[in-house]
Amino acid sequence: MQVGNARYLTAEDLPETVPVFPISGVLLLPGGQLPLNIFEPRYLAMLDAALSGNRLIGMIQPALSEVQANILPERPQLAPVGCLGRITSFTETGDGRCIVSLAGVCRFRLMDEVHTSKPFRSFHIAPFVADLTSAEDEGQVDRTGLLAAFKAYLEANKLEADWESVERASNLTLVNSLSMMSPFGPPEKQALLEAPDLKTRAETLIAITEIVLARTFGDADTMLQ
Repeated sequence: MQVGNARYLTAEDLPETVPVFPISGVLLLPGGQLPLNIFEPRYLAMLDAALSGNRLIGMIQPALSEVQANILPERPQLAPVGCLGRITSFTETGDGRCIVSLAGVCRFRLMDEVHTSKPFRSFHIAPFVADLTSAEDEGQVDRTGLLAAFKAYLEANKLEADWESVERASNLTLVNSLSMMSPFGPPEKQALLEAPDLKTRAETLIAITEIVLARTFGDADTMLQ
């Protein structure tokens, strides 16, 4: 996995502990690009620490039980799986914020918390090393079904897309980009993140889209024809 100027090929290329940035409803996948607007002092401190070190932070959601409670505590329980991101660019805005671009490296399983005096949280992690080296079987993706679901969602919400770019995209880029951009909630985002392979992620995305269409607009099968 080449990310920016760094290469990550084995577990030895990854840190044992990372600072984590918990945001509900935000999804980063390996190979994906995620823009972030960072303004809280504790996360600005996290950014400074990452930039002075290995440039890696862990994107993760609060646990779904915490999200459903509506009011997040200062140190919420976190979801079991997140995704490592490498800071590939950042800009200081002049008003106390930083605009950051994260490139997805690999998923990780959260282990025990590392207690420090720093204002942000850090955890030991178990990386999904297969994300670094395994070639996804893009041929197993139901591209026709995925595009049909995407088109139905756009039409139902009176939205448009650059179909020329969509048609040119590989199955890997298409599935992961649509998963990250999808306007679904935290449980759906977590399901997409934890999907074991590209085929399953595509199937999960299609199923979620069909459910949303059926709940909102009626017969999803008719819309997908």
